[in-house]
Amino acid sequence: MENILYLGGPNIASEIYNKEYANARICGAEKWRKPLAKFLRQPHFIVWDNGDLVTHEVMGGLKNVYAIGAGMVASLTNESATSKSVYFAHCTSEMIFITHLLAKNPEKLAGPLLADTYVTLLKGRNAWYGQKLANGELTLDMGDSIKGKGMIQGVSAVKAFYELLGQSHLSILHPEEKKPVAPVELCPILKTLHKILISREVPTEAILQALRDETMNDPRDRIEIAQNHAFYMPSLLGQ
Repeated sequence: MENILYLGGPNIASEIYNKEYANARICGAEKWRKPLAKFLRQPHFIVWDNGDLVTHEVMGGLKNVYAIGAGMVASLTNESATSKSVYFAHCTSEMIFITHLLAKNPEKLAGPLLADTYVTLLKGRNAWYGQKLANGELTLDMGDSIKGKGMIQGVSAVKAFYELLGQSHLSILHPEEKKPVAPVELCPILKTLHKILISREVPTEAILQALRDETMNDPRDRIEIAQNHAFYMPSLLGQ
C-alpha cells in the first residue's frame, strides 16, 4: 500500500467548489502525503496529513453505508432530532466495531474522522439517496447511478461490507448467546440496510424497526467488545 493515498473530509465536495472553508485529510506513506498536503492546501481548504490509511479507507466506505440509513430515518421521522441521534449512536458503534476487525490499531472515531462521518450523514449524496428512497421519489429499480448526483457509493458498499463480515469461516463469540457467530450478526443496522437495498426483503421502514428493537443493547457494549478483545482479522483485507 506504499503508493496508495486516501483524501477525505470533513467536507462536502460541492461546498469546496463554492470556496466554503473546509478541512480535509490525506492519508498514506509519509513521502507522498506530506508534500501533497502542502500542495493541496489553500486559504479556504486546509489539508492535514495522517499515516493511518486503512482506518480512513474503511471509515470512508462505512460512512456512505450508514449515510443512506440516516437519510431514511430523517425522512421517515420528519427530521426528528431524537430519532437521528439514536441512529447516530448505533451506526457509529457499528463503524467502530467493524474498523477494529479490519485495522490493527485504528484511530478513534473522533475529531476529523467523526466530523467526516457527521457531515456525510447530514448532507452527502448517500443521505440524500436514503431520503428519496424513503419518501418514494426514487426506487431501487432506478439503480445507484442518479442523474445530477452521480454514483451512490453506499449501495455497493453495503453489499461489500455485508459479504465481507458474513463469511462462513469467520466467527466471534456472541456476548449474550455465548456461541460463535459471523461478525455481521453484531451489526443490526448493516444487516437491515442489506435487507432493504440488496436482498430487498423489507421496506425502508424496517430501519426504524431495527432502531426500536427492545432487545438491542446499549451501543457502548458493542464498542467495548471491539476495544477489549483481540478482534483484528488481517486476512479480511488480505494484510
